[in-house]
Amino acid sequence: MEEISLRTKLNIGANSLDSLLKITGQKVFIIADPFIVQSGIVSEVTNRLHSNHNEYLIFSDIIPDPPIETVTIGVKALQEFYPSVLIAIGGGSAIDTAKAIKEFSIRLFKQENDLKFIAIPTTSGTGSEVTSFSVITDQEKHVKYPLIADSLLPDEAILDPNLVISVPPVITADTGLDVLTHALEAYVSTNANDFSDALAEKAFQLIFDYLLRCYNNGKDIEAREKVHYASCLAGMAFNIAGLGVNHGIAHACGAQFHIPHGRMNALLLTAVIEYNADLKGFSNSTQTLTAQKYAQLAKKSGFSSSNIRSGVTSLIQHIQQLKKDLNMPQNLRACGLTYEQLMKSLETITEAALKDGCTKANPRLPTTNDIEAIVKQIF
Repeated sequence: MEEISLRTKLNIGANSLDSLLKITGQKVFIIADPFIVQSGIVSEVTNRLHSNHNEYLIFSDIIPDPPIETVTIGVKALQEFYPSVLIAIGGGSAIDTAKAIKEFSIRLFKQENDLKFIAIPTTSGTGSEVTSFSVITDQEKHVKYPLIADSLLPDEAILDPNLVISVPPVITADTGLDVLTHALEAYVSTNANDFSDALAEKAFQLIFDYLLRCYNNGKDIEAREKVHYASCLAGMAFNIAGLGVNHGIAHACGAQFHIPHGRMNALLLTAVIEYNADLKGFSNSTQTLTAQKYAQLAKKSGFSSSNIRSGVTSLIQHIQQLKKDLNMPQNLRACGLTYEQLMKSLETITEAALKDGCTKANPRLPTTNDIEAIVKQIF
């Protein structure tokens, strides 16, 4: 028996921020990226709260790859303010930080009041607003720790496309390819089912239809809305099915080399597809189920797919072309990494990737040699 929980209530579309007007007479703890505060975007939240006699406190000590130290400071601030509503607004780092702060507050201090959690993403990438995952970093050890618990799920999410119009092209590309990775990993996960497949397929389709439009014209509100929804759909998919070795390696490499998470996933994506499909090992009589699913997705997307092998190859080629159109780096060298740096960290990366919780759901169980080969392939 399997259980699927879709706990988070979604408020979607233009003006969906007006759902905050339902909050009246509450103490609200707002966790926001520094940019969200400095740019004034946070006023989209605070103005709506202020109109209904709410008291609020803004915590903005957020940095990418949220470290344990930030979570500790946030827990202290939350406990001192003791709110009834928690709002996270920003990218994945802000939402992940809020999740960790809420979780550790409950575990350490047994917070008694019912803390309502609302997530408002301002990038279209992580899907964190609908997932039971959070990733925090031990900066001293250069290790990322995924937290996984249903208690991390926000109670509500607000998907307002107006909040992502100002996202720069490079971040649009990074986060959009993170969405594509989420969809593809969920699609071939060992835990995939009809429900996660449907969500992953739709997210994949929306990214190929609209991401390049977003990149070329950030003010294209239709494209922004569709990519924002794709991020959420892919988050729902991997929250059901899990991810895979692509994220396992990305977490490990990101902690070592500080390459943005979406970019790191994009660097790995086609190498991981090739590995999972086992293109070098299967013939038409020994094709893998994973290869069949990749080919099926390629066919549904209108890519050339006369047989399983050509379908997988076509999928890889279309992803590579999308990466080129988005001006993404094609290898680790283009990210400024030297071969010496790679080799110095390779053993640490391999060990971390094999231990990473995401790797467990990969359709092909990797070995140390497999991880090393994938990482070397993208150098």
